[in-house]
Amino acid sequence: MKQLFVAFILLFCLALPSRAEEPVKIGLTLGLTGKYSEMSDMQMKGFRLWERDVNSSGGILGRKVTLVIYDDKSDPQTAKSLYEHLIVKEKVDLLFGPYSSEITEAIPPVTEKYGYPVLASGASADRLWQKGYKYIFGVFTPASRYSVGFLELLVVNNLNDIAIVYADDSFSRDIAEGTKKWAERLGLKVVLFEGFKKGTENLDGFARRARESRAQVLIVCGHFDEAVNMRLSLKRIGWYPRAYYASVGPTMQAFYDRLKADADYAFSSSQWEHHGGLLPPGCHAFHGAFIKTYKEEPSYHAAEAYAAGQIMEEAIKKAGSLDRDRLRDILSTLDTMTITGRYGVDRTGMQVKHFNLIIQCQNGKKEVVWPEKLRTAKAVFR
Repeated sequence: MKQLFVAFILLFCLALPSRAEEPVKIGLTLGLTGKYSEMSDMQMKGFRLWERDVNSSGGILGRKVTLVIYDDKSDPQTAKSLYEHLIVKEKVDLLFGPYSSEITEAIPPVTEKYGYPVLASGASADRLWQKGYKYIFGVFTPASRYSVGFLELLVVNNLNDIAIVYADDSFSRDIAEGTKKWAERLGLKVVLFEGFKKGTENLDGFARRARESRAQVLIVCGHFDEAVNMRLSLKRIGWYPRAYYASVGPTMQAFYDRLKADADYAFSSSQWEHHGGLLPPGCHAFHGAFIKTYKEEPSYHAAEAYAAGQIMEEAIKKAGSLDRDRLRDILSTLDTMTITGRYGVDRTGMQVKHFNLIIQCQNGKKEVVWPEKLRTAKAVFR
């Protein structure tokens, strides 16, 4: 009887799923609907491609990876509630951040409370790393340095008078303030510096004031909609500055699809481009796989999502476990390469080892125009 009981217990234990068979659950939200839908869709595709690739190579620590992605509707409070749900109800092992600095700012009160390290894979506002958080780590170049390469181009080409207009969300304000600071350091003259309410569609008045200021250069700090809306305003008032720069928008295929020939000559900053120059390992493979899978060119938003997966994967391997405090410590000191370049943060968690490229729309395609050693074309000024 005793032997029969032991045999039964052994069979019962063998029938239980082993820990190694349980997936590593990583949760996040993205604004798949609402004002951030264009960029969030790209991020979701990048994350899903990483999920597929990491699982096809055996997973992490011998376990498959499952991404749990919710639509936060581009709303900060919705995202905050969903991150609580991911932690408490879904019991995810780890987290990636949402898209946009505005929404990412809403989640640290939750993620810090539960001790979850977060790779901010869609945010770059400097203020995220000025609040003493211990568990949030940047992937993007900080917003305050977004436009530095473009400003250097202006200095070299003797364009001195610039107008800066910006949406009133944290990311856009940080780009604007950083641009103003660096412009003045470089000896450029800021002839207009003005903000507008996020979601404002008609920007004709700001375009007119930029023209009246005699600015040679117009810099628009915002996301996709602001970049498109200002270009439409410039067309309506019949004015185009010597250079038009807009954050985010011109890096995306949708910018060209919406504006057609009017997209040409716009400048922007990109965290990554597949430009055929000096590229990090895996960049070509990612680019090819993305196009094959989704039948479209990836923007830097997709590439940075994939890179966040690579960073998380490397941190877990170094930790040898999913212990979140151990992972926090590793992410704070990790120095590693991804398909988008180097990852490394300062003591606050801000990314400090990655740099932007400056791109320009030329003849319906993106060209890298800065830095010079990586450029695919010379910058064109009207």
